[in-house]
Amino acid sequence: KQLYIFELYQHILHLPGVIFEFGVWWGANIALFTNYRAILEPYNYTRRVIGFDTFEGYSKPTKEDGEDDLVCEGNYSVPTDYLTHLNGVLDCHENENVMPHLKKFDLIKGDASDTLPRYMHEHPETIISLAYFDMQLYKPTLDCLKAIRPRLTKGAVIAMDELNCPEFPGETQAFDEVFGLCKVRLQRSKFLPDRTIFIVD
Repeated sequence: KQLYIFELYQHILHLPGVIFEFGVWWGANIALFTNYRAILEPYNYTRRVIGFDTFEGYSKPTKEDGEDDLVCEGNYSVPTDYLTHLNGVLDCHENENVMPHLKKFDLIKGDASDTLPRYMHEHPETIISLAYFDMQLYKPTLDCLKAIRPRLTKGAVIAMDELNCPEFPGETQAFDEVFGLCKVRLQRSKFLPDRTIFIVD
């Protein structure tokens, strides 16, 4: 997993823009993104990392999400006070690196279908270099793909965790509706065979 996140980060080193993660859960990925920023481009204070999650598990699935046992409301929740803990962990990482006086991460709690449009409205300067999708469900994935599309420059990366996954069919359907599977070139990660990379061209 560490090599996969490193693989993604290498794709965006030449690009401006922030990193969005949709589906933070325990925060392992967002911690890796902030650490790789500190290693690969320590003075790039514009490479903010923003995570979106309910931190209460899945919202209500739709028919597009199938009927696997994993697809149920509230699954992948975290303890009530975990968001406070994760903010503390990321603060610690930031304080150990250069320019700690500039906050370069944010965690947005709530349904991303609602919180992302509000974030984009409040931050009209936003360019997205990397969007990491790990929400699995159809509706939030669809809504967020639609919302970020106008802010993706050529070369930007979209990473999909459950594309072509029988347990979570909604993610593939959402991606197909927004970008069209027959219209794009998809790549498989060199390190995790079930992870898909789309580079906007």
